[in-house]
Amino acid sequence: MQAAQDRPQDQAVSGQGPQGPRRGRPRSAAVERAILDAVVELLEAGEPLAGLSIERIARTAGVGKATIYRRWSGKEELFVDVLRDIEPAEPTVSGTAGLDDLRLLLESMRTRGLAQRSSVLLHNVFAQMKSHPKLWAEYQGTVIAPRRVALTAAVRRAVEAGELRADLDVELMNDLFLGPMLVRTVHRPDAPLPEDLVDRIIEVLLQGLAPKPRVTTEIPATTRM
Repeated sequence: MQAAQDRPQDQAVSGQGPQGPRRGRPRSAAVERAILDAVVELLEAGEPLAGLSIERIARTAGVGKATIYRRWSGKEELFVDVLRDIEPAEPTVSGTAGLDDLRLLLESMRTRGLAQRSSVLLHNVFAQMKSHPKLWAEYQGTVIAPRRVALTAAVRRAVEAGELRADLDVELMNDLFLGPMLVRTVHRPDAPLPEDLVDRIIEVLLQGLAPKPRVTTEIPATTRM
């Protein structure tokens, strides 16, 4: 049966992929590429997430269902990997810098916001995904949560390097950096996302929102003639 075994073309390209096994199963870059491309093809054709079955994806990719299940436990994991594939790539941070890594991570959020606005596919997929709790939870747990961990770690390194105050809660500072970008990219889709947005956010937070003390030139009464 097709569901029980791979087609010949699957077997010809099966085996260890260049990145090593995932979830204890052999990988093939060619097969995985065909599967990811098949999902994108169906979505671009107007197929809703709810209407995509593993059988339909397998047929479009020219593979057997078993080929997909060897790589993903279900549609949720597969769809999350599809989103990773069509979103801008994750930034490579030093892991040692503080504010510099923070800038890179915030800039990545800005570019993802731009990509979602300019891509009808990304916009539609995200809109649909939020109505599928299991899929949304998978995306939050495997994509959003690690990004927050990376951002918090960068804030902590900035504190250790003396770039940020050490007497404030790190999680709170992380939210202060993250919040403006989330508002611009998620809650205000019509808000501008200029190239200097990250630097402006960081500059404002570092300088603070309180008004600067007024500089007075009045001569003290004791020195008046």
